Amino acid sequence: MREWWVHVGLICIPLVAVYLHIPPPQLSPALQKWHSSGEVFHFRGREIFYRDSYGALGSSDVVILLHGFPTSSFDWNKIWEPLTQHFHRVIALDFLGFGFSDKPRPHRYSIFEQASVVEALVAHLGLSNQRVNLVSHDYGDTVALELLFRYVHDELLTALPSLLLFIFDSSCTQTRTDQNRTGHLIINSLCLSNGGIFPETHYPRLLQKLLKDSSFLAPVLTRLTNYMIFQKGIGDVFGPYTQPTDAEFWDMWTGLRYNDGNLVMDSILQYINQRLKHRERWVGVLTSTFVPLHMIYGPLDPVNPHPQFIRLYQQLVQRSTVTILDEHISHYPQLEDPTGFLNAYFNFIHSF
Repeated sequence: MREWWVHVGLICIPLVAVYLHIPPPQLSPALQKWHSSGEVFHFRGREIFYRDSYGALGSSDVVILLHGFPTSSFDWNKIWEPLTQHFHRVIALDFLGFGFSDKPRPHRYSIFEQASVVEALVAHLGLSNQRVNLVSHDYGDTVALELLFRYVHDELLTALPSLLLFIFDSSCTQTRTDQNRTGHLIINSLCLSNGGIFPETHYPRLLQKLLKDSSFLAPVLTRLTNYMIFQKGIGDVFGPYTQPTDAEFWDMWTGLRYNDGNLVMDSILQYINQRLKHRERWVGVLTSTFVPLHMIYGPLDPVNPHPQFIRLYQQLVQRSTVTILDEHISHYPQLEDPTGFLNAYFNFIHSF
């Protein structure tokens, strides 16, 4: 009997070894086209992937798109062309640790750093003195709120008399240290969508909880996560009538596996704890800013469920307008209902 188990063990060891080092899947033609249409710039020695398309000739407006977790800028592919017909420039990036950008490990990923990545991209593209419109989703919502906080802070410092400036700026020394600023962003408008901006109405998935909270399990789970587990997890946050196609699921998985991105998910997921720690900072600026705001919301979202999330948003963010999409639209509205998403966004832009 003992010999039987020894033989099974000897067979299983190489199989497990092979399984844990499965090479990443090849890029599909659609993903390859997206990749080849982009460029990279360097942020503190790391390569950051971005796309920058020039569009409408009669417009000077710029829109920057901030994607969610665990996917990439490819989330915006269904609305990219219509946006280029409306805006002079349409820009999207893969955050550090996502998509085609570098995925360093070990690394302490943070919302503050991702906001600095966006500021660095804006400086790289020569847009530091131009007003830009932000559109964000999920993880990108919190990055957008940090950018909004910095913008409001910068505007306030500009307006304060010198004495008050000295007092106020001295009180924000730690804030500046945390931010480690890399540029300046002038925000013309902000459109959020289905992000867990309120910790009290945010319900992360079980795997996310395990990855962010268990230092023992996380390294094992990140290696054991495979396409079937990923497909099930992502499929659960889409509506039953708006599920991605097999090809779309595969593109999401390919983007995650690129440069071993599955191995940094636990580090990136610390953003959930950061949202709780810095709630006053990010929710505070959202409730007090005069920058035009809009929320596009898929009400079937299990991560930010209806009606708790949208009721709290409307209660706290009274200056914002809101579009609630059809009842079958869930956590990825720009992919599940690109036409509805675009109509809502263009109505918002035209309103001011």
